[in-house]
Amino acid sequence: MTALRTNQDLDHHRLREVFGIFPSGVVAVAAVVDGVPVGLAASSFTSVSLDPPLVSFSIANASKTWPDLRRAVHLGVTILADHHSAVARQLAGAPAGRFDGLSLTASPLGAVTLDDGLAHFETTIYREVLAGDHTIVLLRLLAARHAGLGDPSPLVFHRSRFGRLQPD
Repeated sequence: MTALRTNQDLDHHRLREVFGIFPSGVVAVAAVVDGVPVGLAASSFTSVSLDPPLVSFSIANASKTWPDLRRAVHLGVTILADHHSAVARQLAGAPAGRFDGLSLTASPLGAVTLDDGLAHFETTIYREVLAGDHTIVLLRLLAARHAGLGDPSPLVFHRSRFGRLQPD
């Protein structure tokens, strides 16, 4: 058994590499803010609680989008499908073109979801927890639905690349 070493293994490059071993799903988080859609892609989405119904994602404290997005009354969360790798890159790109060519739906209170996502959630911010260079955002679910597209595969982020789950 190899012994773990301390601090020397914790530089940012090494941590990204090690964190990347664990695959995660990818979501779009979006809302109408000041009359226009604002959003981002997050690969840190997870379910948290059934009672109350909570989910979470983490956002870098340096994010230029989160200060605007967090002002929304409701946020939409879309679980992206395996064909959304270009969409995820687009949502991580320049803010001005993030929604170009995408089919969106906005709820009456401004939650924005991508029409061809695997699942959609309408949420509101429940709590934000500062955690180092990121903030963990806890979202309370107000509505949830899935697309019922047969046996779709979610978009997966693994080893700094987008991919898909392989069926058994």
